[in-house]
Amino acid sequence: MIEIKNVSFSYSNSKAVSLSDVSLHIQKGEAVLLCGESGCGKTTVTRLINGLIPHYYEGEMFGSVRVGELDVSKAELYETARVVGSVFQNPRSQFFCVDTTSEIAFGCENMGLPEDEIGQRIARAAEEMDVIALLRRSIFKLSGGEKQRVACASVSALQPEVLVLDEPTSNLDMAAIEKLWEVLLLWKKQGKTIIIAEHRLHWLMDICDRVVYMSRGKVETDCSMREFILKGDNRLTEMGLRPLYLKNFAHMNGSRKEHGGSIFLSDFFFCYKQAKTPALDIRQLELPKGKIVAIIGYNGSGKSTFARCLCGLEKRCRGILNEAGKEKKAKQRLKCCYMVMQDVNHQLFTESVLDEVLLSMKEPDEAAAVKILDSLNLLPMKELHPMSLSGGQKQRVAIASAVASCKEVIVFDEPTSGLDLRHMKEVSENLKQLSEQGKSLFIITHDLELIFECCTHILHLENGKVIGNYPLDFEGCKRLKLSFGSTVETDFIDVRKKANFTFNCRLQRANKT
Repeated sequence: MIEIKNVSFSYSNSKAVSLSDVSLHIQKGEAVLLCGESGCGKTTVTRLINGLIPHYYEGEMFGSVRVGELDVSKAELYETARVVGSVFQNPRSQFFCVDTTSEIAFGCENMGLPEDEIGQRIARAAEEMDVIALLRRSIFKLSGGEKQRVACASVSALQPEVLVLDEPTSNLDMAAIEKLWEVLLLWKKQGKTIIIAEHRLHWLMDICDRVVYMSRGKVETDCSMREFILKGDNRLTEMGLRPLYLKNFAHMNGSRKEHGGSIFLSDFFFCYKQAKTPALDIRQLELPKGKIVAIIGYNGSGKSTFARCLCGLEKRCRGILNEAGKEKKAKQRLKCCYMVMQDVNHQLFTESVLDEVLLSMKEPDEAAAVKILDSLNLLPMKELHPMSLSGGQKQRVAIASAVASCKEVIVFDEPTSGLDLRHMKEVSENLKQLSEQGKSLFIITHDLELIFECCTHILHLENGKVIGNYPLDFEGCKRLKLSFGSTVETDFIDVRKKANFTFNCRLQRANKT
């Protein structure tokens, strides 16, 4: 079905070789996992398959790529789109419409399908992807998981033979991952060919038939999923990969230097315009100063809204932060807080990685900036344009800027999205170093590994309200695992049994639509 033959590729804005003599043969109906450390070439392979290379991402390419009878490197993108559907790491980057129904119809309309057939495809895709309740909704009012499902529905409506997903779970909570797992299982039952580039491995063990492990632009290992599982977590760690079993996580966080003191928040209330319910409703809250606080909760629970209000970015939030008797309203918090956004593309401004870090410093210090870049394994890229980097590399550049800012309170919104095990640990070390300096850190995350690696406290939000506020001690660890749901302890076993019946019913209904 897919034939990548002796392909080498270098992006036009980079001196490094992204792929070196890569050959892959993927059969029809096969589900393949692409894994490896950030920058190993996974995303480049997905771009070869969906035609974004060389038509969108330019560079020097050798070798050939075929999908069925289609020569992808020579075919127009609209021709490839009929055969290959793509779900990107950030679903917002592939949306063209402002409402969900129009978004699902968009690709079909571009293909010139009759209106009746478009309506039928929308209905079928909505049934298959379980997004009927999301039809005719504003794209801007959806949670991250809901956007991901709409992106899947828009691709499913095109009825492609091949589906490519690049880091699809990077910003999803456990419930949303379960939904995505259901979608992939449905596609697999339909005989689709699926290629997934992913760092989180635990949810893919019975989805993928085969695993391709890449390193430095080359295929190092190509084996069955069964052979891959038998390698064990210790061997996977040596390969720079994340564990297969979430239930094996332990709280690895050691003792922390005590800085003492608390941060008090009062009247943090915020409601988006035209919304019927508040996005944030916190009357009184006490949090530890100089600690690493993980902010958890389902997609859409108010975590990002809390972060924006905490940093003073939402002017309509009249809340007050009190620290050591000093009250700080939104305007004052803007000066002492720094936020690394979930979509870091919104805060990369300069022409080079080094300049990006220097921009965050009160007094530019190149030696200090180089040291920060080195700690995050970014030094070899210091002269590259930030927008030319991979998603994980951009994330680390934004983190480097936050470290260089020397602000008292630093908020990170999903700082390890798209990061492999090694780079996640590097980010964790930087967070711990900042905490040792007395900085107060707030980490919005669904990454259980990161939490166990460095966080000291949990703030659990649901529907804009605090439902949990506790230290991550022995009892806190048990409470945290319960907060993440049964998937942590069962590793999807119970979910799979229930989902198989649900899917068969849903598929039967969709076939009748």
